[in-house]
Amino acid sequence: MPPTRRRYLRGVCGSASVGLAGCAVPAPTASDGNGSGPGGTRPSGSGGPGVTVVSVDDGLDLPIEPAVEVIREAATPESPPRLRTTLTNAGDERARLGEGRAAHFEYVADGSGLLTLLPTGGDYPAEPDCWRLDEGIAVTEEYRTFAVDAGASSDRDVDLYATPEADGCLPVGEFRFETTVSIVSDDAEPLSSGRWGFTVLLE
Repeated sequence: MPPTRRRYLRGVCGSASVGLAGCAVPAPTASDGNGSGPGGTRPSGSGGPGVTVVSVDDGLDLPIEPAVEVIREAATPESPPRLRTTLTNAGDERARLGEGRAAHFEYVADGSGLLTLLPTGGDYPAEPDCWRLDEGIAVTEEYRTFAVDAGASSDRDVDLYATPEADGCLPVGEFRFETTVSIVSDDAEPLSSGRWGFTVLLE
């Protein structure tokens, strides 16, 4: 089992003793994507607007190459939009990365607090075909890590949900996600780190 270091994952959001994927922050102007009024853009037969990655940051100043791609462009009655994040070890040595969830944008909210990315397959309190969380998601206070061999990659799928702060279902507009990727020792002590992010457009 990979080592863990008990501490608060501040990158998820807020400064409370338990992180919430849907914590309250000031919201930007954005239209509701549920099609219930002017500006609504819900495609017929889908659970909200389509998602596109419109920009990504330059690479990290680390031997780790991050990437993101859209796996499911629009929500369906069965599943929300889906992204895949990939971390490739471009170095010559095995690297241990942390925090294990945040590095792959799991439980990371966008800067406005209206959207959050959650691991696929979870039983989250959200209405199907709307994909807005009814309540915040608690995140355990542990620092997880995982190892990536030289030349290998780690990828995970994350689903896009509206947080309880969103007015309606998935909102439309541009939303930026950002996280910290750290190289750590086998004892989970940070050695080097960098910030990386991307912007998605929902329309």
